[in-house]
This record gives sequence, C-alpha cells and structure tokens, in this order.
Amino acid sequence: MVIEVVRIGQRVVRDDRVTTHVALVARAFGATRIYMNEINPEIKDTLGKINDSWGGDFSIEYMENWKSIIKMKKEENFKIIHLTMYGENINEIQSEITKEKNLLVVVGAEKVPREIYEYADYNVAIGSQPHSEISGLAIFLDRIQKGNQFNKFFSNAKRRIIPTKKGKNVVLETRD
Repeated sequence: MVIEVVRIGQRVVRDDRVTTHVALVARAFGATRIYMNEINPEIKDTLGKINDSWGGDFSIEYMENWKSIIKMKKEENFKIIHLTMYGENINEIQSEITKEKNLLVVVGAEKVPREIYEYADYNVAIGSQPHSEISGLAIFLDRIQKGNQFNKFFSNAKRRIIPTKKGKNVVLETRD
C-alpha cells in the first residue's frame, strides 16, 4: 500500500508546529510523502534531519493547488481519503479502506473547502468530538495498517530505537 498525505491550508506561523507534527506522524506511520501549500523552510529542514538520523526518504512537496494534486492522484488510481469529523465512522469503514492499494489522505488545517467532500472517495470520521488533525491522522494510519507500520525498517538510518521495558535504548547504526 502506498500512502501519501495532503495538508490543505496552514495558518501561517500559528500552525508551523502542528504542520511539523502532521508531517512527522505521516512519516513515522508509513506515508512516503506530504504535499503542502505552505512550506516553512524550517519544517523541510526538520524532516530532512529526521530522515538523515532515523532513515527513510520521506519527502515534502510544495503544491500550488490541492485540486490538481487530487486530480493527478485520482488518475494514478489513488483513493482519496478526507479525514473529517463529519464523515463515516472509522470503525465502520476501515476494513473497506484496507483493501485499497494507494491512498491520498487529506488533512485540513482550517475549514476545508466544501468541494473536498465531493472529491473524496471516503470522508472518514475519527471519533465524533473535536480533536487535532495530528491525532486523527495517527489513528487513521494505525487502523488501516493494523500496526504493521511499526515493523517497518527505515533504510539508511543512523539511529534505531530498540524497544525496552525501562529506559532508552538507541543503537547507532554503522554504514559501510
């Protein structure tokens, strides 16, 4: 399964930290790319440093128009998943979504345009109460991958965490 994320909107400065965390969750939970219409260079630098230390090749790409990304991905046979409080309950729809091959997950920063509800193949609700887009994305990605994203090995990692009951166990990888 290929998973990519689109971040629609960003309240400048106010959302830098939230957007960084959306990108970090997307990366850690198995997405390969995030598209954003506002890219603070610091966010791109942060993710570059994370890739360098912890491995992987997660990318951030600038988009001028979210509609063009969605249309392009639909042509590439991606299913468009819009995370919203007003969609179908994740408990009722997740088994259907796990059968899909390629997903483009839309995460809003502010009120998303009404059109996104029509473009989406699935409008998915994570709970029925207000919450952050960070938690919504994390729960969605975990559910559709059934926790398997935590078994993923990130290539070219300089560091790797070894799970342990107490304390921290970080191994420095040697590269040939």
